[in-house]
Amino acid sequence: MRHLWSFLAGLVVAPVTWVLVALGQDGSAGTVDRWVEIGTFNTANLIEPAVYLAVGGILLGLLGTLRISPLGPLVAGLLLALPYVGLFVAPFQVRNRIPDDWKAFGDPLPLRLPVENGTLFLIGLLLIVAVFSGQRWRQWPAPATEPAPAAGSAGQDFTLTDWSSSGTPDRDTPPLTLGYPDPTPTEPLPRRTGGESPWSAPPRSTGRAEDTTTEIK
Repeated sequence: MRHLWSFLAGLVVAPVTWVLVALGQDGSAGTVDRWVEIGTFNTANLIEPAVYLAVGGILLGLLGTLRISPLGPLVAGLLLALPYVGLFVAPFQVRNRIPDDWKAFGDPLPLRLPVENGTLFLIGLLLIVAVFSGQRWRQWPAPATEPAPAAGSAGQDFTLTDWSSSGTPDRDTPPLTLGYPDPTPTEPLPRRTGGESPWSAPPRSTGRAEDTTTEIK
């Protein structure tokens, strides 16, 4: 499918380029001759022919540099070079078969001009030579893939967050355990009365006091 699209592009680009080159060359030559005739110049007069030549150059560049198919540049190059080659065989017949009374955008279209001065032959040869660059039409190389790490070195890659679990734990934080806290609360200490001092003897249990009283009786 890509060869078909390239072939159609060559058929379209060749005549369009011929027209653009003819308009650009005729406009540039006429503008410069007019400058010489009047002894002054205005570079704005060259904008229009320069646009024609620029568009033609862009079309040829895209056709000759895109890695689609060599069929398009080959067809376009043969079509552009063939009229000049015909001048070697039958120059008058070839020249008379090229129309010279056409107009484009209101300007005369001298299609014979780029044939007679050899411009089309030069462009055609450039496209044909570009076809024979075999490496241009090869597929783009696939991106290189990184080799997979070896089995022995798979565990040797460390990151900043990889730390050994056998390291020294933080002294301020207790070690984590899976045990649950003891549900039985500890007995609160007996409260002291207001008259007792902090250094007085601890209060005695009630059972022992009763036992002492019973013995005294």
